[in-house]
Amino acid sequence: MRNLYLDNGATSFPKAPGVGERMADYLINVGCNINRGAYATSFEAENIVFETRELICELFNFDQPENVVFTKNITESMNILIKGILKEGDHVIVSSMEHNAVMRPLNALESRKVEFSKVPCNEMGELNADDVVKYIKPNTRAVIMTHASNVCGTLLDLEKVGRICQEQGLFFIIDSAQTAGFLDMDYKTLNADAIGFTGHKSLLGPQGIGGFIVNDRLIKQMTTLIEGGTGSLSEIEIQPEYMPDKFEAGTMNIPGIYGLNTALRYVMAQTVKSIREEELFLLDRFLEKVNNMVDIRLVGKKGIDGRTALVSIDFFKHDNGEIAHRLCKDFGIMTRCGLHCAPSAHKTLGTFPDGTVRFSFSHFNTVEDVDYAVDSILKCI
Repeated sequence: MRNLYLDNGATSFPKAPGVGERMADYLINVGCNINRGAYATSFEAENIVFETRELICELFNFDQPENVVFTKNITESMNILIKGILKEGDHVIVSSMEHNAVMRPLNALESRKVEFSKVPCNEMGELNADDVVKYIKPNTRAVIMTHASNVCGTLLDLEKVGRICQEQGLFFIIDSAQTAGFLDMDYKTLNADAIGFTGHKSLLGPQGIGGFIVNDRLIKQMTTLIEGGTGSLSEIEIQPEYMPDKFEAGTMNIPGIYGLNTALRYVMAQTVKSIREEELFLLDRFLEKVNNMVDIRLVGKKGIDGRTALVSIDFFKHDNGEIAHRLCKDFGIMTRCGLHCAPSAHKTLGTFPDGTVRFSFSHFNTVEDVDYAVDSILKCI
């Protein structure tokens, strides 16, 4: 029986060529910390970390590498951004398609009298950006939104949301977990103040490394979530205010940054556009066949326009968990079943509380993989 990984919406596999080897080389031959040692290997590691900041800038068309902050994942990034900017009495606007990386921090802040409003999306997961204006209050401080649903793949019109935020004087923070590395993203066109990213999904890097880019306007308003050693200003016991040290306390995941460096170089060599087109070609073939199946519901958009390369299916005559289990046990196909850490999105799409079975493709997948998955689904239903 073959093994077929179709859970790239959770984490990509395989990783970009050379990622594992690059991380191993660091651990075996470099191994030191940065900003703490005045010796050659430390300087080498510092150069790779800075170079990776520059690659992130290139990815997002951002021009301040010192304002690229590394974290362990986008959840940590969103927590730093959300809890760093919101204070008692503030109001924030989100969409109804948000992941718990946004919703749980906001719900936690309700005890500090921070409130939020959800702009409802339709049953396709689409956002009418004009609706954002209806939810703006005198105390609205920020709009925080995912770029694409991790449940159905629908892209949100964040360029228009960004223009609204600019007109209304609101901070705009983007969760790019599902789009960085899949969609060409221009920080300036999006009018974002900050964009959170993660390395282990479409950027094809390792787990445990993510971060965010942030402009000076937002930095000036933010408090820190974590304080500690940075290797800088060690004579004082107060967190440095300059970037990126302000938000990078403690030892970073340097092996992860080495891996991310290799992954970013691969993605840029292939081009984001080429990767996207390959994945959407595979998705189109999958959708064409799945759309004709009976006793299932294809959740979200029925075509490839305005979406990422993942799709959720609700199986009417079978328990979704049973289908996912059979696909794995009998056919070696790995999917993601359940609520995908996004209950609000599932409520919007009409799939709560049962959830869906999600199939998410990589450009490493093939036409043969798609056909095998479709044939396997047919045998399960």
